[in-house]
Amino acid sequence: MRIADRIKRLGTETAFVVSAEAAAFAVKGNKVYPFHLGDMNIITPGNIIEAATRAMKDGKTGYCPNAGIPGLRETLAADVSASHGVAYTMENIAIQPGGKPTIGKFFLALMNPGDEVLYPNPGYPIYESQIEFHGGTALPYGYNEGPENFLLDMEAIERQITPRTKLLVLNDLQNPTSAECTMAELERLAELVRDHDLYVLCDEAYFDIRYSGKSVSFASLPGMAERCVLLYTFSKKFAVTGWRLGAAIGPKEIIDVIAKLNVNDESCSNHFIQHALIEGLTGDQSEPRKILETLKKRRDTAVDILNSIEGVRSFRPEATFYLFPNVTGAMKNKGINDYDQFRRAILEKSGVSVCTRLHFGRALEGETNYYIRLAYSGIDTTEIEEGLHKLKVFLES
Repeated sequence: MRIADRIKRLGTETAFVVSAEAAAFAVKGNKVYPFHLGDMNIITPGNIIEAATRAMKDGKTGYCPNAGIPGLRETLAADVSASHGVAYTMENIAIQPGGKPTIGKFFLALMNPGDEVLYPNPGYPIYESQIEFHGGTALPYGYNEGPENFLLDMEAIERQITPRTKLLVLNDLQNPTSAECTMAELERLAELVRDHDLYVLCDEAYFDIRYSGKSVSFASLPGMAERCVLLYTFSKKFAVTGWRLGAAIGPKEIIDVIAKLNVNDESCSNHFIQHALIEGLTGDQSEPRKILETLKKRRDTAVDILNSIEGVRSFRPEATFYLFPNVTGAMKNKGINDYDQFRRAILEKSGVSVCTRLHFGRALEGETNYYIRLAYSGIDTTEIEEGLHKLKVFLES
């Protein structure tokens, strides 16, 4: 077979390898506590399910406009304008089959081969994969531990910018660290974007998954809306991860290109699901609020137990459904200095299945601390308690 050379540059999500190992462990009769994958085990709100069923019965099962149905685009524009303080219209929105397609289409629309792109590492591995697959040069920047959460390594961002640097990927409310930019960080980034004429992919998949305070979009800063494409997804807010619906939101000139890419890639997004998510945005919000209450309880349970374990420390982030605890001391106590060995030992001895820092990018030069990532979106509170207490027993034995 003559597989195209570009496929060698295509990465993947190695968290699915962890899923396969956990499944194989469970098949042998072992109890598994699935903290490894950021899926949700929470039921979609009933009014959204009813709206989808109604739309199907009404015949909304065929093709629809490639940029999305006008009703959803108008509704989403009003919703995001209100939450972001930016005046968007339906012309600024192209509906996508999930949040992920916006990543690749952003690079296809704005990146030429050889262009440099700054992206977060640790971060969602598809950024690096899509940059390199489409011929760009991926420049990673990292995070440092602050007093209450992780902070951007601003020095790493600034020192890597060259005349070839064209794009920046910003995942505020971040996967996997749950880092949330301070206003000072956002303002400094805005200066760099203006000074170096950059365009920005703002991955806001977790913008609405927060437990206190208010999310602030980078696009809301002066002059940034015309330089930003927002990655929006319905998946987390409404517990519809498998329904696959999201949007690219940004300047009309870029959105028009992304809509043209829709024609070439998937024609259009699912018709009846778009009608259902109009109900999600405009209908009863009591169930989405309950989703946040459930996730907050899970977060607090997990953080409290993790911070009781010798050699482990975890922040208590106010957004996302991820924890990224520092396990340097725990690994040292167990005499382990290899991520995979540590992860597999945890699984075998406690049944707790986690990802490690290396599932979110290659380690950066100078890293000395070790981290694991726990997603609590797909595991009930009782299971969190049971699994993490077993983890505590193993790590402290």
